[in-house]
Amino acid sequence: MLEKTGVASEEQVAKSFPSMERLEKGPVAVIECFQRIPCNPCATSCKRGAIAPFVDINDLPNLNDQKCNGCSLCVFNCPGLAIMVVDYTYSETQVSFKIPYEFLPLPIEGSVVTGLDRNGDGICNCHVLKVTNSKIMDRTPLVTVAVDKKHLMTFRNIKVVQDGR
Repeated sequence: MLEKTGVASEEQVAKSFPSMERLEKGPVAVIECFQRIPCNPCATSCKRGAIAPFVDINDLPNLNDQKCNGCSLCVFNCPGLAIMVVDYTYSETQVSFKIPYEFLPLPIEGSVVTGLDRNGDGICNCHVLKVTNSKIMDRTPLVTVAVDKKHLMTFRNIKVVQDGR
């Protein structure tokens, strides 16, 4: 499916998510990198060694989710926007997603935005919890949103209307 539509299949997405047991322990990276390309900033930026060093620059990232604490360094450093941090323990009914966001306008903390699936279709309303810009000038901002837990496997991005709300 990815090769034809540019959208990951449900099977690919399911394989990229940690187990429910791990999700229930707190924030963890989810790496949706599905194609072998020359890239390794995620592994070189991980100070905990949660992403194994690449033997070949074309390797797919290999996450040891037991070592990952959801610090987000890999998200900031991924040029392909293929990593997000999920915190299933955010609340009883919601999960938080920390996602890279390259569009303007940036959302406003406290606002409600449209949650999108991997096809770009609206699936829910999300509350913007935080907007983080890297201290490094050319890095993508990260947006943390709260999403109903029922959208755990389908949520992937957000859409902000022009007035930022």
